[in-house]
Amino acid sequence: MKVSQTLQENWKDEVVSFSFEYFVPKTAQGVQNLLERIDRMKELHPLFVDVTWNAGGASRQPVTSTNELIGKAQKLYGLNTCMHLTCTGMSQEDVDLALSKAYNSGCRCILALRGDALVDDEKWDPSSEKFMYARDLVKYIRAKYDDHFEIGVAGYPEGHPEQHDSEILIDHLKEKLDAGASFVITQMFYDVENFLSWVDRCRVKGITAPIIPGIMPISNYASFVRRVKWCEIAVPKDIMCALDSVKDDEAAVRDLGVDIMANMCKTIMERGHIYHLHFYTMNLEKSTKSIMDHLGVTY
Repeated sequence: MKVSQTLQENWKDEVVSFSFEYFVPKTAQGVQNLLERIDRMKELHPLFVDVTWNAGGASRQPVTSTNELIGKAQKLYGLNTCMHLTCTGMSQEDVDLALSKAYNSGCRCILALRGDALVDDEKWDPSSEKFMYARDLVKYIRAKYDDHFEIGVAGYPEGHPEQHDSEILIDHLKEKLDAGASFVITQMFYDVENFLSWVDRCRVKGITAPIIPGIMPISNYASFVRRVKWCEIAVPKDIMCALDSVKDDEAAVRDLGVDIMANMCKTIMERGHIYHLHFYTMNLEKSTKSIMDHLGVTY
């Protein structure tokens, strides 16, 4: 059953499910550590795992690629996988190769993204007129592979650095779904009220697909502050004040972070009637598992 269908069935009965996101490490030891972590975290029974896009190669430095990690998660650990795929820096041949490898590995789900500017570029610039935006990638995948791949897309309840008008972003989201995508994973957020309001506005505009909230655990004060500043994420005053009060105590930050995120998740489920949580693990397991333990949903 496809992710979107499973979610719709689960949500009718208020069945809680999870997914975990990983990124491609830059070293062989990092890859080995991640594979061991994925093996342990499969015991938490994720609905699927996804891996952020990195094609590999000397210019990008990792010793493995997204395709390789997806293949191992699928074949070695029997996990349902979702592969990130971006337009930026990708020719049609690059896209075809990535999709072919995903197909051959048994992956049945793609998260189609435009992507950010490449490291050496000051701003985003399309590398191909064929793939100007994520919706173009969605259309291409659907045309080439018909219904083989389920396609997810990104949602931006906090806005986007290149577009701060939330209504325009919702219109763009609907275009991606109308092009053939069937579910949405949001960027991280900490303002639940804003997220729930954004979901309501998406529904008013005719978006009926499952919207999965992206949950970023808080495990380190400095990285939290750096991340929200870089991504231009609003943090409610009460959360920021609470974290500021313990910022010099790493253990206290971790414990408070678990409480904050668990309470966020409870509110999303109780008021938003959304019962799937997508964890941005940052290739770590303790914070994610602690939040799940706090919610009482680990087995």
